[in-house]
Amino acid sequence: MILPIVAYGDPILKKEAADISADYPKLKELIANMFETMEGASGVGLAAPQVGLSIRLFIVDTSPFVDDEEDDEEVLELKGFRKVFINPIILDEEGEKWNFNEGCLSIPGIREDVSRKPKITIEYYDEAFKLKEETYEGLMARVIQHEYDHVDGILFTDRLNPLRKQLLRKRLENITKGIVDVDYKMKFPKARR
Repeated sequence: MILPIVAYGDPILKKEAADISADYPKLKELIANMFETMEGASGVGLAAPQVGLSIRLFIVDTSPFVDDEEDDEEVLELKGFRKVFINPIILDEEGEKWNFNEGCLSIPGIREDVSRKPKITIEYYDEAFKLKEETYEGLMARVIQHEYDHVDGILFTDRLNPLRKQLLRKRLENITKGIVDVDYKMKFPKARR
């Protein structure tokens, strides 16, 4: 089932999410719905707060980054990178920060360069509630960092310099009101009914 994606301005997106346990109600169904929602919106990641749940859960699928013509090792890695992260903790971030143009399903129509470190080590539970500790680099690390920010109540726009954010203020305000062109189901905090 496709769920509505919560738009910029909703307080749930600015709240630090809570850990969950293995007996969280209908967890498998929620994960399946989140994948269906993300794919329907052509996303590469989706966090539970973006569908209105303040829990530490996010999913990623980097295969949309892959051009089917390419076949180098990193590209093939991206194609198969589809994961569930529950109660994640980033243990380490390494390397020199690099910029990459990020967008967000909760902030449609806006893309900006965000600076992040290229390598992370993360501890999390998978969908079977098995504890994992893994290291990721490049685009996989970036997508994880972006979604991890969501469960910490941070949006990519929070990482922009104040002047850039000021220049986006009107567009961001329009998103909260639903004045935006979007082709997937959304819930806008200040939309007129």
